[in-house]
Amino acid sequence: MKNTFDIVLLTALPASGKSEVRRFLANVPSKILETDFHIGETLQLDDFPYVHMMRRIDDELALLKKDRIFFQSGEKPFKNPYDWGTLIETINQDYDDLINSRKYKVKSAGVWLMEKIDSAAEKAGIKPRLKILGDDVYNKIAEKIEKEANDILLEKYKSYTKDFNNKTIVIEFARGGADGSSMPLKKPFGYDYSFSMLSPEIIKKSVILYIWVTPEESRRKNNARANPNDPGSILHHGVPIDVMLNDYGCDDMEWLYNNSEIKDTITVNKNGHKYHIPFARFDNRVDKTSFLRDDVSKWDKEKVELVKREIKSATDKLYSLFAKKN
Repeated sequence: MKNTFDIVLLTALPASGKSEVRRFLANVPSKILETDFHIGETLQLDDFPYVHMMRRIDDELALLKKDRIFFQSGEKPFKNPYDWGTLIETINQDYDDLINSRKYKVKSAGVWLMEKIDSAAEKAGIKPRLKILGDDVYNKIAEKIEKEANDILLEKYKSYTKDFNNKTIVIEFARGGADGSSMPLKKPFGYDYSFSMLSPEIIKKSVILYIWVTPEESRRKNNARANPNDPGSILHHGVPIDVMLNDYGCDDMEWLYNNSEIKDTITVNKNGHKYHIPFARFDNRVDKTSFLRDDVSKWDKEKVELVKREIKSATDKLYSLFAKKN
C-alpha cells in the first residue's frame, strides 16, 4: 500500500484558504510532507487561470465593440452556467496532458488557449463560440492574450514528469450556488455537478480535502485579499461581489456529506456508476491561513504549527479512508 495520495481535490468557497494551504504544503520538506500528510511531491492543477482568461477574452471583445461571450459583464456571473462544466473539462484535459506529458506544437499560444476553451465547452454541451467570431476578430484576440496563454502553457510543462511514484496531484477549484438556495443545488451549480463532470480516472484516484468557511467569511476574506493590480494572481485575485452572491452564496458540500451513501465519503454519480470519494475538512471558519500569503520569512511559528496540526488531522483521516478503499 503506497503511503501517499494519488490525487487530492482541494475544494472550498473562494478565499477560504485553498491556495494558502497549497502554499503551506509547498514549503513543507518532502519527507515530512510524505510522512505527516501522505502527500508526495505536489503537481498542481487549477481552473482559475481559465476563468481569468475567459474574462480577458471578454474584455478584449468589449474593446472591439463586440458582445462578451462568457460573462454578463466584467463584474457579473457566467452567461451560460454550464461553463462550470467547461472549467472541469479544462481540468480533465490538463490531467490527461500531465499523465501523458503531452506537448503542443503551436504557432500561437493564444490560438491554442482559445481552441482549448472551445473544445472543453463542447464536452460540457456548449456549442463553439470563439471559432465562429471571424478570422479578423479571432486573430486580434489571440494576439492580445498571447503572453498570458504562453505562460499557462509553460506552467503546464513544468509539472510534467515520467515518474509518478511518490507524487500527488492537487486539483483546486471552488463551486457553489446563489445565496439562499435550497439543497440539493440544481446542476450545473455546486460540487455535485462538477464532481460528476470529472473524468473517471480522476474520480477513482481522488480524496477530497475541503476548506470549511461560512459564505460570510468567504466574502470577507475575498475582499481582504483582492489586489486590483494583480487580477490573474492565484493568491491575490478578487471575485466580483455579484459572483460571490450568485455563484458562491452557499455551497452543497455539507449536504453532499450528510447525504452520502457511505460515511465520510462524497457519493458521485457518473454515467450510471456510483463512486464514493473519501472526504475530510479543515475547519477555517476562524481564519487560520491568511498569514500564509505573506513572505515565508514572516510566517509566525505558532500559527504554522496550528495549520500543520489541523491539516494533519484531516489528511490522517483521509488516509485511513484511502487505505480501506485501496
